[in-house]
Amino acid sequence: MALTPEQLIATHKANLETLFGLTTKAFEGVEKIVELNVAASRAALTEAANHTQALLNVKDAQELLALQSSLFQPLAEKTAAYNRHLYNIATSTSTELSKTLEAKAGEFQQGFNNLVESTAKNAPAGSETAVAVMKSAVSAANNAFESVQKAVKQASDLAEANLKAVSATAASATQAAATSSRKS
Repeated sequence: MALTPEQLIATHKANLETLFGLTTKAFEGVEKIVELNVAASRAALTEAANHTQALLNVKDAQELLALQSSLFQPLAEKTAAYNRHLYNIATSTSTELSKTLEAKAGEFQQGFNNLVESTAKNAPAGSETAVAVMKSAVSAANNAFESVQKAVKQASDLAEANLKAVSATAASATQAAATSSRKS
């Protein structure tokens, strides 16, 4: 089965649309990260100005120690929140890209399987062994691809669970440190 020029053009057009769609999604993720960084920078600048003003109004060492101590807990919490937000942006962008790529891979796989089936039907007599080998190779490649997809998904899920556990542990440690510094 030979592909017609119209089929080639349609396939090329679909691939370009997919590429532009992926590029748009990637840029949306970058835009979100830029917005997050601008907001974080603006907040940090405001807080630095407020903290500097508070430092200028300190009257004794005890008040200075209390002021410095009160700075660290919100800083750690904001850092953890920033990291969570950044992770959420990266995860959602990655998920969208993965879904699109998986759909395209499925379409390509189906099209290739159809081509193999069409070729097998039109194969000359006596080529049954070659057709069987080709079908077996395609089936093995499909199974390998699915196994890799599952392994990547499992690794991704494990990494996400580990990141959440580390974030929770860091938040707890920050809370405990802030509580102990208040008692001192």
